[in-house]
Amino acid sequence: MTVRTQKTSNEQLRQLVRDTVMQVLRELLEDPDSGLALRPAFARRLRRSLAHLDSGGKTIPAEEMAQRLGLKW
Repeated sequence: MTVRTQKTSNEQLRQLVRDTVMQVLRELLEDPDSGLALRPAFARRLRRSLAHLDSGGKTIPAEEMAQRLGLKW
């Protein structure tokens, strides 16, 4: 049985649903900060942190940091 919604064919309806789902997924998954500039102070801290890691520096695991801060992980 072929179901039609007024003058919309099944294929047109499928395409409309597909387009709507893709649009919603893009909205949910896109980076809301895309295109924004980093504040200079944050950019400097980030570069320092990356340089520290590049030179063999260690990071603190999230679980350990949570424990230090008294947070339940």
